[in-house]
Amino acid sequence: MRGWGAVLTHDESQKPPKLTRELLLRIWSYARPYWGLVVASLVTILVSTAIGLVSPQLFRYMIDVAIPERDPGMVTWLAVGMMVVPILTGVIGVYQRRLNATIGEGLIFDLRRDLYAHLEAMSLRFFAQTRTGELMSRLNNDVQGAKNAINETVVTIVTNLIQVVATLAIMAAMEWRLTLLSVAVLPLFMLPARHFARVLRDLRRESLEHNAEMNATMNETLNVSGALLVKLFGRERMELDEFSRQAREVHDIGIRAAVTGRWFWMMLSVVTAIGIALVYLVGGHMVLAGTFTIGTIVAFGAYLRQLYGPLQSLTNAPVSFAQSMVSFERVFEVLDLPVEIGEEPDAVDLGRVEGRIEFREVFFDYEALEREGEVASLATVARYGRNADASMLLKRGKGGSRAERDEEVIEEAIESAPEQAPDQIDPRVPDRRWALDDVSFVIEPGQLAALVGPSGSGKTTTTYLIPRLYDPTLGEVRIDDIDIRQATLQSLAGNIGMVTQETYLFYDTIRANLLYADPDASEERLVEAAQAANIHDFIVGLPDGYDTVVGERGYRLSGGERQRMAIARVILSDPRILVLDEATSALDSISEALVQDALMHVMEGRTSLVIAHRLSTILSADTILVMQDGRLVEQGTHEELLARDGLYAELYETQFQSAMEGFEAAAGIDSGPA
Repeated sequence: MRGWGAVLTHDESQKPPKLTRELLLRIWSYARPYWGLVVASLVTILVSTAIGLVSPQLFRYMIDVAIPERDPGMVTWLAVGMMVVPILTGVIGVYQRRLNATIGEGLIFDLRRDLYAHLEAMSLRFFAQTRTGELMSRLNNDVQGAKNAINETVVTIVTNLIQVVATLAIMAAMEWRLTLLSVAVLPLFMLPARHFARVLRDLRRESLEHNAEMNATMNETLNVSGALLVKLFGRERMELDEFSRQAREVHDIGIRAAVTGRWFWMMLSVVTAIGIALVYLVGGHMVLAGTFTIGTIVAFGAYLRQLYGPLQSLTNAPVSFAQSMVSFERVFEVLDLPVEIGEEPDAVDLGRVEGRIEFREVFFDYEALEREGEVASLATVARYGRNADASMLLKRGKGGSRAERDEEVIEEAIESAPEQAPDQIDPRVPDRRWALDDVSFVIEPGQLAALVGPSGSGKTTTTYLIPRLYDPTLGEVRIDDIDIRQATLQSLAGNIGMVTQETYLFYDTIRANLLYADPDASEERLVEAAQAANIHDFIVGLPDGYDTVVGERGYRLSGGERQRMAIARVILSDPRILVLDEATSALDSISEALVQDALMHVMEGRTSLVIAHRLSTILSADTILVMQDGRLVEQGTHEELLARDGLYAELYETQFQSAMEGFEAAAGIDSGPA
């Protein structure tokens, strides 16, 4: 079942990835640029450990030599040494911490930058199939966990390892029999560690998954669009219940992890107490027998504490290391997702194109890559008990345990999956649902082409293929007789300006939003673009003018104002090709007439493809492309298509003719017979 590669069996979904050599080497590849600082950090660890081992010897000489010999000078110097040692170790520790922080923060900066750059390169399909909150969790929680792994876990393991080896060496030199007795309890350390390492690792991964789900819900419902939808349908209680369920899962997993970790440390503390008690028992009898001095056993006891503390941490090292590696695994999962819309190594710079657009036998299927198991989305990464393709919205409010819900999701997915995905894409498959089906047309440089057709006919999909938001499943899209898949993405974006159905504005000033198209544009060009889009007068009428903040997603502006902002922004980019997706649909008749007049001037000398629901655009078009069910069924001028008495004539009768009189009245035109 190749087509259902994203769904795991219940058993497979519960197996976390193993800690592999490849994973460690990949982490080291990020640490390699900081190898000089790594060496310096190791030196400070060695020096700090060496100084720390001096302290028990000072106690030993104080008890066995200075006090029995009643030497005040030696007592004074030994006391001063006892004060100097922690000061030196503290100062070195601060410097070591600075080195570790520089290494960790630098490594995580590189990792976070690579992750963000990779996400930016992902296709529109990826973002359509991935919850934003999940991405935010990867960029924030998981990267933060990876930073802790470097700054704390790895450094702690190295420090403790050095300290254990050095302490054992000194203890063996002092009394090898007691040293052997001290290490005899080591198996008691190892037994609980093997069990708790697996349990705490699984809890850590599950905690990250629950947090990602909760973040996704917050991101969806606490932005202005989500909040508006919740309020309009009165779903505050439902969303609160869903969030409460997710927050409860985070709450429960946090308690389980805390209690499990406490049990582990309690067991290690008991083992430590047993080891120290045995050493004092045997050592005490050796003192009574005269083979051991009191100062030696006191020093030995101090070394035991210096041994068992790091030994406890080293015993927990597999647990901590495994937990920290989960964050790296989740980050690398994203970095390993394939880039669907990539750039060829020998891609050509289009320069300033003439603007000829050609579709050659283009087929497009939104689900083709899903069936082939090749879609890059977090849904296709092993989710460990969760199927990200399932509808979370429909499952809100349903009861049952998480495991039960996951089993139901997987069973439903398997039942609904096709028995066998096609081995190859074949346009002749009769029941295939093509969004575009064998579409071919040419728009010459400087022409205005209008796309018309019923809803769902493939108009928007056609416009999305031109700037490579998607790639054709079959066929070619060419600009100036160059397959756009052979062009650099930057040169493609520089030649194509697009106004989409949903206008998006950043939470910033009007000026910053407009300059996003061309950060180096002069004030004069900025004003000219705003005037061409009929938005300048509105802007200067605001208290702060072009420095007015538009609010979240531009919601302080009306729909028509946002659309005119989008038109001004694309005008400022000065593209050779304009793609307008219902660009004037939210404007009133007066604003529409002004914007249409401005657009007519802007389109001069440029190739323009407009999804046309307005009669004025259709009448101005050099060619009209009529779409139905993903096919290009008619092409020609307004008069030619009316004469054919086909789909366009039907659309004209039902949709456009009623608008004709209003358009003519507003424009003061006497059109005469159609």
